[in-house]
Amino acid sequence: MTVPKTSVLVLDCADPPSLARFYATLLGAEIGPAEGDADLLLVTGPSGIVLGIRRDPDRVPPSWPLPEGSEPSHLQILVTPETLDQAEREAVALGARPVAAEGDTFHTGSRTTRRRYADPAGHAFVLAALGVPAG
Repeated sequence: MTVPKTSVLVLDCADPPSLARFYATLLGAEIGPAEGDADLLLVTGPSGIVLGIRRDPDRVPPSWPLPEGSEPSHLQILVTPETLDQAEREAVALGARPVAAEGDTFHTGSRTTRRRYADPAGHAFVLAALGVPAG
């Protein structure tokens, strides 16, 4: 018998409330405390996806750019193709910093269907127009 488990991607930062608000607003989610861990906030979205934001006052954001061909661990946020530009505007208005755009070999002439950013604490995330899973 397998032990029941829950997995949570946890982002470390010096100011968890601020970063949790960034992701909660971007994802249309809610913020709540993690039971038994005063340094961890949980961001829970409408589809039940949870992202943890943990206090680490000594965390240093990654440096950019990374070596050619490498990509850091990152959060990928899926949006429909027709909402990608709007999602990008929302992310930037909330404090995301565009890092790079990846070429789109599937849609010749298109700007791109994957857009890479750093959140306000420097973590990498991608807005990807791959469609949104039914939930």
